[in-house]
Amino acid sequence: MTDHDLTGKTVVITGAARGLGADAARQAVAAGADVVLTDVLDEEGEATAKALGERARFVHHDVTSEADWQRVADFAVAEFGGIHGLVNNAGISTGQFLESESVEHFRKVLDINLTGVFIGMKTVIPAMKEAGGGSIVNISSAAGLMGLALTAGYGASKWGVRGLTKIGAVELGTARIRVNSVHPGMTYTPMTAQVGIEQGEGKYPNTPMGRVGEPHEIASAMVFLLSDAASYVTGAELAVDGGWTAGPTVKYVMGQ
Repeated sequence: MTDHDLTGKTVVITGAARGLGADAARQAVAAGADVVLTDVLDEEGEATAKALGERARFVHHDVTSEADWQRVADFAVAEFGGIHGLVNNAGISTGQFLESESVEHFRKVLDINLTGVFIGMKTVIPAMKEAGGGSIVNISSAAGLMGLALTAGYGASKWGVRGLTKIGAVELGTARIRVNSVHPGMTYTPMTAQVGIEQGEGKYPNTPMGRVGEPHEIASAMVFLLSDAASYVTGAELAVDGGWTAGPTVKYVMGQ
């Protein structure tokens, strides 16, 4: 047993077919949890769950659908006996100026990234109360801690996730349900690789650590917050960003 032991707990992780969600699922299973992975990427999701063994299951899931959320919750309870943890990880990104983003796309991003988180929280609360408590981990972003150009709908949604997390924390604390947000900085995943994010030391001198994050580093923060090691942590915003949101680097300030 470790400080981050999840033995006996059932965790639902959205957007878990690949990237951060898949790494969180791997670490949760390694920590002893039963895990329900959800995504719209069926082939990749099935393969990820299969690789994790008997304590992992995959369910197709559109996070904007109330019916899909209820189906996932019912499946987790039927298959593993309850729900003790939820990681709201599913999301999409955007990369255009506010004046260029269409209203249609802005609404789509908010529906997936923010409304999907709200529906998920709302859906699992009864099962968590039945289990005597639980932990909800909402994946926000560094873009939810600062104004970041070219993020329009994405940044707005991630600020919303940050606020919704705090509302959940103050409303659910006496029910022993903890709600926290994780704010990844630039992280190398299949999604970010498509927009030019690169791995390696010294690639990003404008960040204190000079590099992007790796999925396992973000996933470790998720598993910590799911575990009893974080039993007195709720309403917190955990930046896992190599110091990006702490401030500009010396080289940046000196104009080097």
